Amino acid sequence: MLAMLVATPAVAEPTKGYYTMDAMGCMLLQECTKDVKRINSLQDIEDHYPGTDFSRISSEFNSIFQSLDTIGVKVFLADEKYFPPMHRGVYHTVGNNFFLNTRFMKKPHVLMAVMRHEGWHAAQDCMAGTIKNSMLAIIKNEEDVPGYWREVVEDTYPEHAVPWEAEAFWAGHTADMTADALKVCATGTMWEIYPPTPLTKKWLKEEGYIK
Repeated sequence: MLAMLVATPAVAEPTKGYYTMDAMGCMLLQECTKDVKRINSLQDIEDHYPGTDFSRISSEFNSIFQSLDTIGVKVFLADEKYFPPMHRGVYHTVGNNFFLNTRFMKKPHVLMAVMRHEGWHAAQDCMAGTIKNSMLAIIKNEEDVPGYWREVVEDTYPEHAVPWEAEAFWAGHTADMTADALKVCATGTMWEIYPPTPLTKKWLKEEGYIK
């Protein structure tokens, strides 16, 4: 009998274990790819959760998804082990991908809220010049964000993240707000339809994005 030794490739694992920020980082860098599946349509979500009816969110989901595809943002459905506890999704400004936590996406209204929220971060990326950089810029004036959502974010996120997360929470709970912003991003008219805030406009001029 001839014994054969077959080399098997090493599988990347987060150094600090699963359900940690380290695990999320491993996923974002696409070094951890086991149980991380790219989504090509709502049908992929439906296939993952047989018996769940996603039809009532299909129109808005498809609008967001089509715009994301146009601007080059990929969407993945990833096992919960890659997320710290209670994290439902995450957008990566460097890789221009966002990831949905399988633990929560079975409920259509949760899937839609996360698509809106993380999709809004993609729109913020677009506002900051181009999604090809790693910057985010707020789209709305801070005083325009309803007080309730700002209070929720102030109780949840570190102070430096509040301006970006407050409007993302607002968008996450408002029908078509994200879909509309991403459509504009996809047409290259972001600053015409959503005039930059004074600080963002100053930065865009300094970086040569606008004259």
